[in-house]
Amino acid sequence: MKKFFYVVAFILIGLLTFWLGKRFGSTEVSQQVISNSIIVKEIAELASLDVQGNASIKRSNLENDGSWTDNLRKTFLENTVWVSIPYQAKYGVHVDEKDFKVEMTPKKIIIDLPAPRLLSYELKMDRMETSTRKGLFLSQDDEAYTAVQKKLYQTSRAQLEANTIYIEQSKDKIRKVMAQYYAPFMKDRALEVRFDAATAPPPLK
Repeated sequence: MKKFFYVVAFILIGLLTFWLGKRFGSTEVSQQVISNSIIVKEIAELASLDVQGNASIKRSNLENDGSWTDNLRKTFLENTVWVSIPYQAKYGVHVDEKDFKVEMTPKKIIIDLPAPRLLSYELKMDRMETSTRKGLFLSQDDEAYTAVQKKLYQTSRAQLEANTIYIEQSKDKIRKVMAQYYAPFMKDRALEVRFDAATAPPPLK
């Protein structure tokens, strides 16, 4: 809700500045507002995409091929660990003075930004669910849980870093928020938001 009010406030400021520019016949004020680095950073931050889900992993020494050796292992030597943890992630762009450019032409406002990426990733360890199955000859091994949790964090984070669906959703959200802010300046211009492909993460395999 706070983000919504911030966006509304930016739009109102933009409208006021645009009106003043037209009222006093000056385009310099409008150009300064359009290319203001602090405002672009704030808009980019407000446009971040929040994602929630569950990360899970299963590690087992069973082949589940129905063989007698696998059935024997299941009875005496099975070591299966399953872990599921909710996560919260945020996608967006990291903007500084060197990472973006705003250009005004007679027909367009062009904003060049770095590609969206995974900005933060947090596992909700207090809501973790686990299960384990041990053969008769094996005892409880707490280190196994630690190793599985570490592997879960590494693999799930890597998958989210390369998730092209969330990255495209982040781009769409940034474009919509930018369009809301720059609407007062777009009477005779179109807005184009471009993302640097060189900063994009590798595709999901």
